[in-house]
Amino acid sequence: MPTSHRVHPLPGGARLVLESMPERHSTSVVLMFAGGSRLEDDRLGGVSHFIEHLYFKGTRRRPSSKEIADAIEGVGGFINASTDKELTAYWARVPSEHMGLGLDVLFDIVANSKLDPEDVEKERMVILDELRMYQDQQQELVQNLFEELVWPGHPLGRDIAGTEASVSRLTRDDILEYADAHYRLPNMVVGAAGSLDVEETIDLVARGLSLHADADGAGSAAAPLPLESPRVLVRRRDTEQAHVCLGARALSYMDPDRYALDLLNTVLGEGMSSRLFLNIRERLGLAYDVHSFTQKHRDTGYIGMYIGVEPKKASDAVNAAIAELRGLGETEVSNEELTRAKEFTKGRLRLELETTNGVAFWLTYQQLLLGAIKTIDEELALVDAVSAEDVQRVAKQVLSGPLQMAVVGPFPRDSAFRLAIGA
Repeated sequence: MPTSHRVHPLPGGARLVLESMPERHSTSVVLMFAGGSRLEDDRLGGVSHFIEHLYFKGTRRRPSSKEIADAIEGVGGFINASTDKELTAYWARVPSEHMGLGLDVLFDIVANSKLDPEDVEKERMVILDELRMYQDQQQELVQNLFEELVWPGHPLGRDIAGTEASVSRLTRDDILEYADAHYRLPNMVVGAAGSLDVEETIDLVARGLSLHADADGAGSAAAPLPLESPRVLVRRRDTEQAHVCLGARALSYMDPDRYALDLLNTVLGEGMSSRLFLNIRERLGLAYDVHSFTQKHRDTGYIGMYIGVEPKKASDAVNAAIAELRGLGETEVSNEELTRAKEFTKGRLRLELETTNGVAFWLTYQQLLLGAIKTIDEELALVDAVSAEDVQRVAKQVLSGPLQMAVVGPFPRDSAFRLAIGA
């Protein structure tokens, strides 16, 4: 668990955040870049994710994906990457004595990728298969449909991997141009956590910087337009189980009330002591899988509920879930329930920060997106400061916006679902 950290400015506008954890045997290093799929227009949909895949296909120094993997796995380490809507991250976790190797491989990937034309075509086929796979995974599909409703006509509402049409038409020149614009030092934060020497780490990172030092070309993200009305989207599938996602716009990660929203979400649908689980699954027996979740971005967010339910019980389960959400706006949560939600939230955060990887991401994410880093104690204090009145106020705020609902299942009509949300 981090107790102290350092933020070190680097040449070219990059920043390094590090945490010395001398009791650990591993060190995790992260290269995180601002800008993910929300910066892509429809023509370039999925290009950030495409680049992330391609960067593991080979560099000028390590010409194949096998050589990249062997470099890290050969010392017992792990290497991976992920693309989100507002960031892309490349990371490695290695035995501490091999931290220099971890950094070297990551910098090699992001600065020296071959982007071979043959690899572009091979990876295009892989990503198209990935997109088709998601269409067959109903729980993934219904959440993607829900996000289309929450952010209609906006990049936030598009799958991070893009669409089959956009991925099919991306050219190597598109990919090169986009990577050149976004993989620049002012857009990058390097994170390191574990058993490390601070000065040595600063020196290793500074020597690895070879990307462009100016920020030109990255562009900025447009905010989504307000939602005007509730909407329902039913995708008819002959499935044994119906899949429902419903919810509403909520708060961004910049909003001070985000802690109240997180506690609201915990009370509503996180874990087996939540209202959704106890009432919809245990008491009413309406659904096997029911939970809630949040998504937060710089200027927007949502709270959503997922229900996996027998089709003939879907309407009852939806009405019961909406009643639970509305109940949070009508009555303050009890002291016991709020205390349990706070302990759940604080405990999960502590557990996430048990590993060097968790700490490295925690520091890097905050520095990149928030521009400042809170210590774990500061974060826990903000959770503790939330009152029952705060939770009720945020619930009312969420409920003031129109509900959105996506459904996948064997339903010829959407009338019952439309009635549930007043669409």
